[in-house]
Amino acid sequence: MTAHETTDIALIGAGVVGLTIALELVDQGREVVLVDPGQPGMGASYGNAGTIAGYATSPVGTPDVLRSLPSLLLSKTSPLAIRHRALPSLTPWLLRFLWQSLPAQAKRNALSLSTLLSGAGEMWDDLALRVQGAGILQRRGCLYLYETPEAFTKAWTDLDQRRKLGVEVDLVAPDRLAELEPNLPPGLGGAAFFTGATFLDDPGRMMGLIADAVLRKARHIPARADRLERKPDGVVIEGPGLHLHARRVVIAAGAHSRALAAQAGDRIPLDTERGYHVEWDMAEPLLSRPSCPTSRGFYFCPMAGRLRVAGTVELGGLTLPPSPHRIAKLVEGARAFFPDLPEPDREWMGFRPSIPDSLPVIGASRGGDEVFLAFGHGHLGVTMAPITARIVSDLIQGRDPGRAALACRPTRF
Repeated sequence: MTAHETTDIALIGAGVVGLTIALELVDQGREVVLVDPGQPGMGASYGNAGTIAGYATSPVGTPDVLRSLPSLLLSKTSPLAIRHRALPSLTPWLLRFLWQSLPAQAKRNALSLSTLLSGAGEMWDDLALRVQGAGILQRRGCLYLYETPEAFTKAWTDLDQRRKLGVEVDLVAPDRLAELEPNLPPGLGGAAFFTGATFLDDPGRMMGLIADAVLRKARHIPARADRLERKPDGVVIEGPGLHLHARRVVIAAGAHSRALAAQAGDRIPLDTERGYHVEWDMAEPLLSRPSCPTSRGFYFCPMAGRLRVAGTVELGGLTLPPSPHRIAKLVEGARAFFPDLPEPDREWMGFRPSIPDSLPVIGASRGGDEVFLAFGHGHLGVTMAPITARIVSDLIQGRDPGRAALACRPTRF
């Protein structure tokens, strides 16, 4: 039997974005119900690279990516792949992505990202203290690794652009890189060292702490939200075993948000990147900070009791099974640096909600502020979670969310 329940604010989605929004609202005395069929925080919020990537001011779509797209899509070793069975449904998203990769659009998107990401590290410091998770945040920076001197030199232009947008980055020659990470193989061309970056050495544990803090003051309904309908006095959310009436609704269901947003009156060009990771258990990880071999598109992530290798981009929707090829490429790439790695102890796939311009959708629905949208963060969901929470909280409380929110408005499409 379906119970009919009511609340002030319903949050659809209990990933890191939904949880941090909920925490902000309950701490301000608002009544909140989380609606999510899974365990809070245990989807893509658990399986990521764990980096607080305030340095990630470059959108996914750039002129360089546009020029390289044919070779990226045809190469079996490419960090970018498209599942052919998903291509017909992906085509509209891909056309928008190509447009956003042109020089003027990419420059605008980079500027918007830099504004949005400003202060991400400090906001995570505050969030970690609030949930008693400060020990999970590690302040050791992040490395971009270049495998040849030529690749290192070629990257200087991109790194200079990041500096102009306020990113702290040092160029690290091979000898200095060997001091920073002595287990890396010799012969690398150099690295970019993002000195201000922090990372979570146990994303799952951090998500659990945030969820615990939220659920001390909010309820979680373990159900799937399928239908959303505006009423004169709020919004009704329905699904199997679910009938919830809320005065306001926040859609923060990540890659599963598009259909619900459409029911609210918002046609959002959201599609799904499928992210993968593999892990090796080890008492001491082989590296002391996240390190990304840039040509291979993944991160080495030193985590508590294990080394996680996470990344690559596969466009393939929500229904197709995981690709053994993508897992194999992660293992192969990791062994190019650490040949003695055995078979992984575990593997994982999750869904990233991606928008063609690499900017999330945060703001009131075009149909009215009974519904707010907060999804589409791509590779930056963890990084932007407390930023998104502040913007959504400001909007719900009737405060000005500031200039950073302007580029994220749902009405930009």
